Amino acid sequence: MNLDELKSLNIKDIGGWPVLPKMAALAALLIAVVFAAYWFDWSGELEQLETVRQEESGLRETFLSKKKKAINLDTYRQQLKEIDQSFGALLKQLPNKSEMDALLVDINQAGLGRGLEFELFKPAASEVMSEFYAQLPVTIKVTGEYHDLGNFASDISQMPRIVTLNEIKITAAKDGRLTMDGVAKTYRYLDEEEVNAQKKPAGGAKK
Repeated sequence: MNLDELKSLNIKDIGGWPVLPKMAALAALLIAVVFAAYWFDWSGELEQLETVRQEESGLRETFLSKKKKAINLDTYRQQLKEIDQSFGALLKQLPNKSEMDALLVDINQAGLGRGLEFELFKPAASEVMSEFYAQLPVTIKVTGEYHDLGNFASDISQMPRIVTLNEIKITAAKDGRLTMDGVAKTYRYLDEEEVNAQKKPAGGAKK
C-alpha cells in the first residue's frame, strides 16, 4: 500500500479499510489505551505496590530480629543473672555508711604500717553522690622512702574495699626522702533511703 492509498482511506469508515491499515490503527489504539491507563491509574498503583513491598521488607526484618531474640531468650536471662551476680559481688566491695570511718582508719594505718609520715589526711567536706554509690575524696600527703611509698600504693590497691589513688605527685623532700601528694577516693553504696532521695529529683523533672 502506497502513500496515495493511505490518503484515500476514509476515517469514518474504518471497517472498510484493508487489513494492514486496520491492524495498524488497532495497534495504535491499544498502545494509546495502555499508555492512558498507566498514566492515569497504574503509575499510582505501582508506587503504592513499591511502598507496600518496602513495608513488607521492614516487617520481615523486625520479625526475624524478634524471632532471634525469642530463640536466645534463655541465653539473655542467664547473662542477666550473671550480671546481677557480678554487680552484687562488686557492691559487697563497697562499705556502707557506718563502715566508712573504719575504712579511713585502714587507709591511715596502711601508711603508718609502711613507716610513712602523714603531713595531710583530709577527707572532703561532702561526698560526691551517684545513682547507687557515694564517692569520698581524701586529700593525702605522705613522706617516706621510695619503696615504702610503692608498698603503700600496693596495699591500697589490695584492700578488700575499693580505694583508688588519683592525682599522684611525687617530689623530693629536704631530708632525701620522697613526698607523695594525691587523692585517695573511697566509695560506699547508698542505703535504700539515699537511693530513693537520688531518684526523686529525676522523677520531679519528668513531671
